[in-house]
Amino acid sequence: MMEEVNEVTSSLSVHGHNIKVTEVLKDGDTLTFLVVSQKLSGTGEYHVDRTYDDFEWLQQHLFSQEDVPGIQGVIFPSLPAKAQVNASAKAMKQLGFLGLGEWLPYCKALESFLRQIAAHSILGKNKAVEILLTSSDPPGRQRVKKNIFNRLSQAVEERRKESHKDVDEFFQSERVLNLVLTGSAKTAAERFLDVVQSEQKIAVACGHFSASLHLCVEPGEDPDKQAFSQVCVKLSEVFDSMKKNMTSVAENNMNTLGLGLDMESRCQEAEKEMLFRRTCKLVELETARRNAEKAKPLKKAAMEEAKKAAEAEFDHICGVAKQEVARFKAARVEMLQQALVQWCEKQLLTAKESADQFYQHLQAFRGMA
Repeated sequence: MMEEVNEVTSSLSVHGHNIKVTEVLKDGDTLTFLVVSQKLSGTGEYHVDRTYDDFEWLQQHLFSQEDVPGIQGVIFPSLPAKAQVNASAKAMKQLGFLGLGEWLPYCKALESFLRQIAAHSILGKNKAVEILLTSSDPPGRQRVKKNIFNRLSQAVEERRKESHKDVDEFFQSERVLNLVLTGSAKTAAERFLDVVQSEQKIAVACGHFSASLHLCVEPGEDPDKQAFSQVCVKLSEVFDSMKKNMTSVAENNMNTLGLGLDMESRCQEAEKEMLFRRTCKLVELETARRNAEKAKPLKKAAMEEAKKAAEAEFDHICGVAKQEVARFKAARVEMLQQALVQWCEKQLLTAKESADQFYQHLQAFRGMA
């Protein structure tokens, strides 16, 4: 059995930017993901099989680093919701683009999760990251102790702190902006998902109509019947091309801009969680200051020490958080830009291929006149 992981001083033996989740293996209701990472030594690659439990294990170990200074100021990369072979309607809605039945977007989302962690100056040092990427033993069955992040996310009464007035204008503005962007990103992802699902329905309808046209084909030597049958066959080919075109358009939308919007939505939620944790620390600091002011002489010294410790911790968290926000915004812009460029390139290529195909159909109909 693997030893408990609690170290944060290890360094990765793989190239973080080259981590890939290459395929999904289904065994009943269990999904296993193949994670491939290139060794720093250049002597080969690590190939490890991981289930969702293993990714959750990694996330919980990262959350449990309460002794790491400033950890509450870190924007933790977002782990996608658990994928299921026969997902319920509720699970499908939660997954969004990642639950459309195509595993490529989900693998890309897990890949992005691992790459962001590996590239992070604090998170990438945790020994659990190295274990997940290189160990032949699956770590996900180990229990991880509850931590401050579990408690904060589960405490309903703490939600009142979300509206607490901030003492720092930078963070107050960031909280307001994040609130708007979180809602907008979620709405954009949902609306674009509706577009993709409509495209998929259109593709299915075109396929059905293409097949139905073959039912109109009649045998025999009657010239009129032969002409009518020929038109039906040609129309069937046109609708089959329309089906293929719409299928490609939907896949392009899903694997480029759709995935980008999904990641943007989850990233905004991740920043929201960080800002909430910092706000909770602000409330704790203000409470410590009030306690120090009201403390009786016998407890005054202890309360002053507690206040100074809270101030030092809060200042450290704010310093880390400001760096995280700057890094986060740069990464978001690059990610969305890449998604938009890929979306345009894929759709232009599909449009060109479809135009050529439809031109051939047009020429065929002209030849029948």
